[in-house]
Amino acid sequence: MQMRLNRCFIYCYYSLMSTLSDVKNLLLIFGGRSCEHAVSVTSARSLLAALGETPYQIRLLGIAESGEWRWADQSTLDSITQAGKVNPDAGVPVLLDLNRPGHMIDTSNGSELEFTIDVIFPLLHGPYGEDGTIQGLFDMYGVPYVGCGVLASACGMDKLYSKILFAEAGIPQAEYVEVRQSDWQRKPLDVVERVTKTLRFPVFVKPARMGSSVGISRASGEEELKQAIEYALQFDQKVMVEDGFEGLLEVECGLLGNESPLASVVGEIRSEAEFYDYQSKYIDNTSEAIIPAPISDLASEKVRELAIRAFKVLDGSGLARADFFVDQQSDQVWINEINTLPGFTPISMYPKLWEASGLPYSQLIAKLISLAIEQFDARNALKCSYSAP
Repeated sequence: MQMRLNRCFIYCYYSLMSTLSDVKNLLLIFGGRSCEHAVSVTSARSLLAALGETPYQIRLLGIAESGEWRWADQSTLDSITQAGKVNPDAGVPVLLDLNRPGHMIDTSNGSELEFTIDVIFPLLHGPYGEDGTIQGLFDMYGVPYVGCGVLASACGMDKLYSKILFAEAGIPQAEYVEVRQSDWQRKPLDVVERVTKTLRFPVFVKPARMGSSVGISRASGEEELKQAIEYALQFDQKVMVEDGFEGLLEVECGLLGNESPLASVVGEIRSEAEFYDYQSKYIDNTSEAIIPAPISDLASEKVRELAIRAFKVLDGSGLARADFFVDQQSDQVWINEINTLPGFTPISMYPKLWEASGLPYSQLIAKLISLAIEQFDARNALKCSYSAP
């Protein structure tokens, strides 16, 4: 199986290299207004380092936490990013010129920057970057961009809505309870009762539209549940309380492609923490990637098949990472969630999974760019195209 995967990826990579011959100007967008701002900056640095020997002319567009858009070249990366964040006072203040696809305007003097854009590579995690909002702007802008479109991004970001789609597609998943801020404020005891009647402790409490494990807590009883809901509601107005699935492996699978996506080998994340939270992901560096995951061939094939099905039901394109729970005894598999813009930091699972599948980091980036162009061209070929001609 592994050999077939490697041959397939190598073939796909070289067969699409001709698509990249016209790509000269690549814009990396990072930062953003979400709680995952720092993760995005780290992803941008990692990606930029990998692109060092490529023929692309690369420019950077950092979005500060306060919302300012700042343009820079590679030589000024350090000045535009300070203390792991985008500096709102560095670089050139810009806006995308929606009247001229691929161009930007210097808002300090109204002039046009001497840099056109062939492809956008967004590295924006969380709200305002991974949820379909900026993807809609890119569609209006009329420039190819890496990753999923508006629908898949919005549905993938909303864990509760993903659950509805996965259920419709017959994809096994954990039991859950939806909690809305208004319900919690009016009748918190009713919410607790609904959770205890539907689920068994321990449970996980998650903001519905957040990533990188931001706002997630594990609750072993009613008091912890109340605290966890209060904490999660600081990040979103909708919260999901989910079965804890104790004793199961948490595994991940990378997805790559448009109409005919491919699934990577399956990997396990092993953490010394109680669960794979933000601290263990990005600060303590205590997590360990086990690739391939210690599961049976049957379970691995189930994960890969269900990952592709989940990607398709969301109408995904480009890339995504699907997370699952696996029972090693019964080989049963349940989907946890799908991430339509996974991290690209040096420790991120998505690039590691594809490297283990025969597609190194730099070739993975080239493949993603070619898929962005392929998807853009397919949309433009429609009779009533909604992309720029």
